[in-house]
Amino acid sequence: MGLEKILSVAGKPGLYKLITQTRTGFVAESLLDGKKISVGLRSNVSVLSEIAIYTLDEELPLREVFVKIQQKEDGKKTSISHKDEKIKLEEYFFEVLPNYDEDRVYASDIKKIIQWYNILVDKGITDFSKKEEDVVEAKEEAKSEIEAEDK
Repeated sequence: MGLEKILSVAGKPGLYKLITQTRTGFVAESLLDGKKISVGLRSNVSVLSEIAIYTLDEELPLREVFVKIQQKEDGKKTSISHKDEKIKLEEYFFEVLPNYDEDRVYASDIKKIIQWYNILVDKGITDFSKKEEDVVEAKEEAKSEIEAEDK
């Protein structure tokens, strides 16, 4: 399962997996305790695949930040907790992403990223490179179509 089905719901702790859509919103399952909730259309919901982190030269998709954390931690949970002091969180994040924009990425954002990463690793959701695979697949399909036209 990719980040396209993982949600953050404002006012609710942790992350949620999208189960199904309804007329009035959708049903999601908590990755923390497995409880299902219904979320209305007016709720503030973020899909993890659509979130990006500010760097000094661009916005980096959250999945790429997760990949960098995964490489640093050898696929395991982070060496620090999301509850650590602000300075420790910032030092850790600077090691992971040296060019992040310190003026626009707050300690609260870093806490969420670390917490989300650890939740995903706990649940075995560790394939953060899906976007690149989609691009490669699309290129291969286009190449096959061109080759078929040439024949």
